[in-house]
Amino acid sequence: MIGRSILALMLALPAAAAMAQTTQPAPSETPAAQAPTPQAPDPQAPSQSNAPAKVGLSLAEFQARREKALMKADTDGDGKISLAEWSAFQTKRNAKTDPAKSFVRLDTNKDGFLDKAELDAFFAKRFARLDANKDGALAREELPGHKSAAKPAQ
Repeated sequence: MIGRSILALMLALPAAAAMAQTTQPAPSETPAAQAPTPQAPDPQAPSQSNAPAKVGLSLAEFQARREKALMKADTDGDGKISLAEWSAFQTKRNAKTDPAKSFVRLDTNKDGFLDKAELDAFFAKRFARLDANKDGALAREELPGHKSAAKPAQ
Protein backbone atom coordinates (compact mmCIF):
# COMPACT_ATOMS: atom_id res chain seq x y z
CA MET A 1 0.00 0.00 0.00
CA ILE A 2 2.80 2.43 0.95
CA GLY A 3 4.67 1.44 -2.19
CA ARG A 4 1.76 2.45 -4.41
CA SER A 5 1.45 5.84 -2.64
CA ILE A 6 5.13 6.53 -3.12
CA LEU A 7 4.91 5.52 -6.77
CA ALA A 8 1.91 7.82 -7.33
CA LEU A 9 3.73 10.68 -5.61
CA MET A 10 6.84 10.17 -7.69
CA LEU A 11 4.79 10.21 -10.91
CA ALA A 12 2.86 13.32 -9.83
CA LEU A 13 5.93 15.45 -8.97
CA PRO A 14 7.27 15.85 -12.53
CA ALA A 15 3.78 16.71 -13.79
CA ALA A 16 3.36 19.35 -11.06
CA ALA A 17 6.78 20.81 -11.84
CA ALA A 18 5.93 21.02 -15.55
CA MET A 19 2.66 22.81 -14.78
CA ALA A 20 4.44 25.27 -12.47
CA GLN A 21 6.91 26.13 -15.20
CA THR A 22 4.22 26.84 -17.77
CA THR A 23 2.11 29.10 -15.51
CA GLN A 24 4.94 31.30 -14.24
CA PRO A 25 6.02 34.21 -16.49
CA ALA A 26 9.56 34.30 -17.75
CA PRO A 27 11.89 36.58 -15.73
CA SER A 28 12.03 39.09 -18.60
CA GLU A 29 8.22 39.36 -18.54
CA THR A 30 7.84 39.82 -14.79
CA PRO A 31 8.16 43.66 -14.56
CA ALA A 32 5.74 44.22 -17.43
CA ALA A 33 3.23 41.78 -15.99
CA GLN A 34 3.30 43.45 -12.58
CA ALA A 35 3.25 47.06 -13.79
CA PRO A 36 -0.26 48.50 -14.08
CA THR A 37 -1.09 49.74 -17.55
CA PRO A 38 -3.78 52.42 -17.79
CA GLN A 39 -4.52 51.65 -21.44
CA ALA A 40 -3.57 49.09 -24.03
CA PRO A 41 -0.31 49.92 -25.81
CA ASP A 42 -0.54 51.02 -29.40
CA PRO A 43 1.38 48.50 -31.52
CA GLN A 44 2.29 51.20 -34.06
CA ALA A 45 3.53 53.67 -31.44
CA PRO A 46 7.29 53.99 -31.01
CA SER A 47 8.82 52.23 -28.05
CA GLN A 48 8.59 54.30 -24.87
CA SER A 49 10.86 52.18 -22.69
CA ASN A 50 13.29 55.09 -22.24
CA ALA A 51 10.63 57.78 -21.71
CA PRO A 52 9.77 58.53 -18.08
CA ALA A 53 6.15 57.92 -17.15
CA LYS A 54 4.17 61.06 -16.34
CA VAL A 55 3.01 61.05 -12.78
CA GLY A 56 0.24 63.42 -11.87
CA LEU A 57 -2.86 65.01 -13.26
CA SER A 58 -3.00 65.64 -17.02
CA LEU A 59 -4.66 68.71 -18.53
CA ALA A 60 -7.67 66.64 -19.66
CA GLU A 61 -8.09 65.15 -16.18
CA PHE A 62 -7.69 68.58 -14.56
CA GLN A 63 -10.29 70.12 -16.89
CA ALA A 64 -12.73 67.24 -16.39
CA ARG A 65 -12.50 67.43 -12.58
CA ARG A 66 -12.88 71.20 -12.43
CA GLU A 67 -15.65 71.25 -15.01
CA LYS A 68 -17.56 68.55 -13.11
CA ALA A 69 -17.32 70.61 -9.94
CA LEU A 70 -18.34 73.87 -11.59
CA MET A 71 -21.18 72.40 -13.61
CA LYS A 72 -22.94 71.74 -10.30
CA ALA A 73 -23.76 75.44 -10.57
CA ASP A 74 -25.86 74.65 -13.67
CA THR A 75 -29.06 74.10 -11.70
CA ASP A 76 -31.39 74.21 -14.71
CA GLY A 77 -29.32 71.61 -16.62
CA ASP A 78 -29.04 73.56 -19.89
CA GLY A 79 -25.26 73.07 -20.10
CA LYS A 80 -24.54 76.75 -19.39
CA ILE A 81 -24.13 78.71 -16.17
CA SER A 82 -25.96 82.02 -15.88
CA LEU A 83 -24.89 84.88 -13.62
CA ALA A 84 -27.69 84.02 -11.17
CA GLU A 85 -26.58 80.35 -11.04
CA TRP A 86 -22.96 81.41 -10.65
CA SER A 87 -23.76 83.85 -7.84
CA ALA A 88 -25.79 81.22 -5.94
CA PHE A 89 -23.02 78.64 -6.42
CA GLN A 90 -20.29 81.02 -5.23
CA THR A 91 -22.38 82.07 -2.21
CA LYS A 92 -22.92 78.41 -1.29
CA ARG A 93 -19.14 77.82 -1.54
CA ASN A 94 -18.41 80.90 0.62
CA ALA A 95 -16.22 82.33 -2.14
CA LYS A 96 -14.07 85.28 -1.12
CA THR A 97 -14.33 87.12 -4.44
CA ASP A 98 -17.30 88.98 -5.89
CA PRO A 99 -19.25 86.46 -8.03
CA ALA A 100 -20.17 89.11 -10.62
CA LYS A 101 -16.52 90.06 -11.16
CA SER A 102 -15.36 86.47 -11.53
CA PHE A 103 -18.28 85.74 -13.88
CA VAL A 104 -17.35 88.67 -16.15
CA ARG A 105 -13.73 87.48 -16.19
CA LEU A 106 -14.77 83.92 -17.17
CA ASP A 107 -17.44 84.93 -19.72
CA THR A 108 -14.99 85.63 -22.52
CA ASN A 109 -17.56 85.70 -25.33
CA LYS A 110 -19.78 88.08 -23.32
CA ASP A 111 -23.00 86.15 -24.00
CA GLY A 112 -24.06 86.18 -20.34
CA PHE A 113 -23.38 82.46 -19.81
CA LEU A 114 -20.41 80.27 -18.96
CA ASP A 115 -20.15 77.27 -21.27
CA LYS A 116 -17.80 74.31 -21.61
CA ALA A 117 -15.49 76.07 -24.08
CA GLU A 118 -15.00 79.05 -21.76
CA LEU A 119 -14.36 76.78 -18.77
CA ASP A 120 -11.90 74.65 -20.76
CA ALA A 121 -9.97 77.74 -21.86
CA PHE A 122 -9.87 79.07 -18.30
CA PHE A 123 -8.69 75.74 -16.90
CA ALA A 124 -6.04 75.36 -19.61
CA LYS A 125 -4.57 78.73 -18.57
CA ARG A 126 -4.77 77.80 -14.90
CA PHE A 127 -3.16 74.41 -15.59
CA ALA A 128 -0.28 76.09 -17.43
CA ARG A 129 0.23 78.47 -14.51
CA LEU A 130 0.20 75.65 -11.94
CA ASP A 131 2.47 73.31 -13.93
CA ALA A 132 5.68 74.77 -12.53
CA ASN A 133 8.04 72.26 -14.15
CA LYS A 134 6.16 72.35 -17.50
CA ASP A 135 6.03 68.55 -17.83
CA GLY A 136 2.37 68.47 -18.86
CA ALA A 137 1.21 66.93 -15.58
CA LEU A 138 0.39 68.39 -12.19
CA ALA A 139 2.20 66.63 -9.38
CA ARG A 140 0.75 66.78 -5.86
CA GLU A 141 3.21 69.51 -4.97
CA GLU A 142 1.92 71.69 -7.81
CA LEU A 143 -1.75 71.40 -6.88
CA PRO A 144 -3.20 74.33 -4.91
CA GLY A 145 -4.00 73.43 -1.35
CA HIS A 146 -1.39 70.67 -1.09
CA LYS A 147 0.81 71.06 1.96
CA SER A 148 3.98 71.18 -0.16
CA ALA A 149 2.51 73.50 -2.81
CA ALA A 150 4.24 76.83 -3.27
CA LYS A 151 2.35 79.65 -1.58
CA PRO A 152 1.37 82.58 -3.81
CA ALA A 153 3.32 85.79 -3.24
CA GLN A 154 1.43 88.41 -1.25
